[in-house]
Amino acid sequence: MSRFDAETLDAWLNHLENAHHAEIDMGLARVDAVRKAMGMTPAFPLLTVGGTNGKGSVCAFLSTTLHAAGYRVGTFTSPHLQRYNERIALGLQPASDEAIVAAFRAIELARGEISLSYFEFNLLAAMYCFIEAKVDVAVLEVGLGGRLDAVNVFDADVAGIVSVDLDHQAFLGNDRESIGFEKAGIFRGGRPAFCADPNPPQRLIDQAAAVGAPLQLIGKDFGYQREAEGNQWMCWTTTRRRHALPMPALRGAYQLGNAALALAMLDALRDRLPVSIGQVKQGLLEVEWPARCQVLPGRPQVVLDVAHNPHAAKALAAALDQMGFAANRHAVFGMMADKDIAGVVALLKDKVDHWHLAAPALPRAASADALADIVAMAAPQATLSRYDSIAAAWQGAVRQAGDGDRILAFGSFYTVAEVLAARGR
Repeated sequence: MSRFDAETLDAWLNHLENAHHAEIDMGLARVDAVRKAMGMTPAFPLLTVGGTNGKGSVCAFLSTTLHAAGYRVGTFTSPHLQRYNERIALGLQPASDEAIVAAFRAIELARGEISLSYFEFNLLAAMYCFIEAKVDVAVLEVGLGGRLDAVNVFDADVAGIVSVDLDHQAFLGNDRESIGFEKAGIFRGGRPAFCADPNPPQRLIDQAAAVGAPLQLIGKDFGYQREAEGNQWMCWTTTRRRHALPMPALRGAYQLGNAALALAMLDALRDRLPVSIGQVKQGLLEVEWPARCQVLPGRPQVVLDVAHNPHAAKALAAALDQMGFAANRHAVFGMMADKDIAGVVALLKDKVDHWHLAAPALPRAASADALADIVAMAAPQATLSRYDSIAAAWQGAVRQAGDGDRILAFGSFYTVAEVLAARGR
């Protein structure tokens, strides 16, 4: 069997996009066989984060706080916004092209006749880079579900599930109970497990008990609350209470729950990776996670959010309510056709006056006409404009928006990425 090789990361990525028969191919057998062939058993602790929404934010809180504490941190997230390298971070910085190409070559040599998906290559490359860089700790974001996601070939020392809601039903099931069971697949016997969903599915709780994972639930075993004095909050776990914490740099009231989960997970590793209160505060103030209710500097106000399901749209709507008045509210909107577009629009229809609609440059994106039909039914009072591309939709919104207006770009990672590209960022 001939082996692929290339000098550039772009050439490798072009190859990987078409090398496997399916974009999503759930299961652990292939990736675990290659992991074993590479002798890939990390000696450093792993914090694995799953959930419907909020995974990336929790990973950012964990990585930034651990970095502030002086640890060398490897972080694996997906998807990326603009550069593939964002998926594999070392010390909060994207890995170099050279490091990723070296990882891909090692995987290609080790896999034999085994075909790997794009995401499986991604995961193994990230762990290869982390081992080569001798990181102190790795933070891993689950890609899809948990039980059959490639990340699950590595045993989490601490596992956290942020939220459980409907998304990817074709792979995970059509109800929260089924989805909760899939996500609980990252739990391990005798190792701390956390869930920050205020209404955890019973099957998630049952799965923790079945594998012997000591599960802690938000509101019962850990939690948070705003403090009366100033713009501060407190977080409590089974072992400590932290008062006078600064509000996180990430916007949205829901980020307090994400931060509380991250701090609870860190407490579970306090004997191996101690973190001081000063380092916690530094992590909260310095955390960055693009396109999660991100407000860009300048006028008109520009808000970027990758919300692509009703659960995320509800959080975005609440965050927009806290942003103050905007004379005219524009939205640059594009979503994938297999998502609950009507559910998302229903939650945000009262936050938008002018919709600028386009399809991201992917085959599975919903067309501008399809989006327009859904928006027109939900918000007949709004004005609609259709465009041939997200870039054109962005330019249309900019032409119409005044200094006192707001432009919200949302609906998918791809929508936000194309807006950033159109802005020259």
